[in-house]
Amino acid sequence: MKILVRSVLSAAVLLGSIPSASAEALPKVVNIGYQKANIFALLKYRGTLDDDFKKQGIAVKWVEFTAGPQMLEGLNVGSIDLAATGDAPPVIAQAAKADLVYLAHSPASPKTEAIVVPANSTIKTVADLKGKRVALNKGSDVNYLLVAALEKAGLSYKDITPVYLAPSDARAAFQRGAIDAWAIWDPFLAEVETHANAREVTNAVDLVPHYTFFLSSRKFAETYPQTALKLIDELKSTSDWANAHPDETAEIQSTSTGLDKKIWAKALARMPFGAERMTPEVFKQQQVIADKFKSNGLLPVSVDVNTATWSLDKQ
Repeated sequence: MKILVRSVLSAAVLLGSIPSASAEALPKVVNIGYQKANIFALLKYRGTLDDDFKKQGIAVKWVEFTAGPQMLEGLNVGSIDLAATGDAPPVIAQAAKADLVYLAHSPASPKTEAIVVPANSTIKTVADLKGKRVALNKGSDVNYLLVAALEKAGLSYKDITPVYLAPSDARAAFQRGAIDAWAIWDPFLAEVETHANAREVTNAVDLVPHYTFFLSSRKFAETYPQTALKLIDELKSTSDWANAHPDETAEIQSTSTGLDKKIWAKALARMPFGAERMTPEVFKQQQVIADKFKSNGLLPVSVDVNTATWSLDKQ
C-alpha cells in the first residue's frame, strides 16, 4: 500500500512539473521569415495565421528574404523565429553552428527543381556538363541537386565551373549566353521554360526528394512549443486549401512574386503542399546531403543533422 501511495505521489509531482498548454507563456511577437514564392507567402497573404495569433494576443511580423541561406542566417542571429527553406540550407546552417530545429516538412517535390540549358544547346546529358559553366544559388537546394546529378553521371563538382548567382542575375546570364547551364527551382524554373524555351537536362527525380522544411530556432520551439504546433496546424490547413484551390493559389502567388499567373499554374501543377512531422527517414535523407557536401568540400565540418531534432519529437 505504501508503495502504491508513493507511486501516485511521484506521478503527481512529475505531472505537476510539466506545464500544460494553457499554462504556457505566449510570445508577444512572432517573427517569420518568408520568400515570396513559398507557402509562408500564402500564409501571409491569406492572413489566417495573423488572425489566429491575434486572438491569442500574438503579433506576427513577416520578414522577407531572397533565398533560404540568407533566411537561416537571420534565424541564426535571432532576427526571425521561424523559417521555411529547402533541403540544403538547414544543413549549411548547422555547419555554421545555428541552433535550429526541424518542426515539419512538406511532401517531396523533385520535379520543382532542375538543371536547364538553352533549347539549342549541345548539352544533352549531365555528363555533357563537364568543363561547363553552371549557374546556381550557392548553398541552396539546387546546389545539392547539382552534386547528386554529377555524381550519378560519374563526374565530381570539380568537373564543372560553378557560377554563383542569385536567381535574377542567373536569369539574365542565361538569357545572354554567359553561362552554359542553370540549376534552378520553381517558379523561376517554370518562368525560364515558358519565356526562354529552356530545356531540362535533368530534374531531381531519383536524385533528391526535395522537401520544404519548416524550421525554428531551438530557443523559440522549446520556449513556445504550443505556438510552434499551432504554426504546423496552420500550414496543414493552408496546404489543404492550396491543393484544393490551385487557381486562387496561383493568383495569390502571382500577386506576391509579380510573375504571370500562368507561370504559377505550371509550377503549382508539380508542387504539392503539405506539412508533416519529421521522421527518422527524412533525417536520414538530410544526413546524406550533409555527408555529400562535406566530401565535396562544400562544408568545412561534418554535421550530425539529428542534433536539430525538436524535443517534442524525441518523446
